[in-house]
Amino acid sequence: MQFIDFYNTVLHTTFSYSDLPFPVERKRVEKGTILTPYGKVEDSLYFMNKGIVEMTIKSYMTEKIIDFFFEAELFCAFTSFLDQHPTDVQITTLMDCEIEVLKRDRLLPAYAYSLEANKFGRIATEHGYIRKSNREKDLLTKTAEERYQEMFQTHSAYITLIPVNKVAKYLGIHPESLSRIRKKINS
Repeated sequence: MQFIDFYNTVLHTTFSYSDLPFPVERKRVEKGTILTPYGKVEDSLYFMNKGIVEMTIKSYMTEKIIDFFFEAELFCAFTSFLDQHPTDVQITTLMDCEIEVLKRDRLLPAYAYSLEANKFGRIATEHGYIRKSNREKDLLTKTAEERYQEMFQTHSAYITLIPVNKVAKYLGIHPESLSRIRKKINS
């Protein structure tokens, strides 16, 4: 899925790229590229055409994975994108990716004259809030095994592409515990 397809689905429109009230830049990014480093003010909203990225945060002496983003998803250091303060998260590609980039300084002005752009911004913000809220609820109410099973059901094609230690870190468990969960599920 490309960004224009996502945009048209969300807004129930039939726009082409040339109809958009803001420019979208397509990029290929190599595995291991830091799209948004710690401490940067986020200036871009990304759409994943192909690939996987991880979002990490520093916690005391360790780094924790707080989310993965997959094909047909919007992502960025959302809090920094909105409040324009330096971010406390980092976004890194886990494989070669094809992304589309919407620059904040081109997107926000479009809100003033384009109802569609304004509606898109509202819906994107709502989706980000819902995703974060669901993640928090899952962490408070589900076991690591339940969270893994849900992740496997929704993103099975990608799970095998993410190193086991990263999936374990995301779930907040040791790799050995994840191996036991995988073994239990597969038997």
